[in-house]
Amino acid sequence: MQNIRSLAFFLILVVGGGIAIGIVTAPGSWYAAQVKPPFNPPNWIFGPVWTVLYICIAIAGWRTWLRQPEGGAMKLWAAQLALNFIWSPIFFSAHRMDIALGIIILMLITILAFIIRSRSKDDLAALLFLPYAAWVAFAAILNGALLYLNTPISG
Repeated sequence: MQNIRSLAFFLILVVGGGIAIGIVTAPGSWYAAQVKPPFNPPNWIFGPVWTVLYICIAIAGWRTWLRQPEGGAMKLWAAQLALNFIWSPIFFSAHRMDIALGIIILMLITILAFIIRSRSKDDLAALLFLPYAAWVAFAAILNGALLYLNTPISG
């Protein structure tokens, strides 16, 4: 029963936190006015993709916490979640694509470090992070392209 409660906690923290941040920092008119690269996905895709990824992130975190709550993998998991949760306010609310790009690169590095650290002890936790790593790599490229396309050239 304790394992079910702890899984529920992780799901509420990650999925609930991600949804709440998504609602509070929803892309508005500022984002709509930005020049987008041709590979920019339609806005409707982000909600479903992030929901699935957040479920995977929560399960991986829960499994890691059950195994070693104070270990290095858990610290990496917490760090990537913190970076994940601060990216949207920096990008969409503060309109700082440059700082957001640095954050998302650090997030990707942390995600990859989690995968490497977890792989030997919990293949499933590592595997659950692979789609997340791929999406964040794509998002980093998208963030960089948006920064490039929307930064005025000073002459």
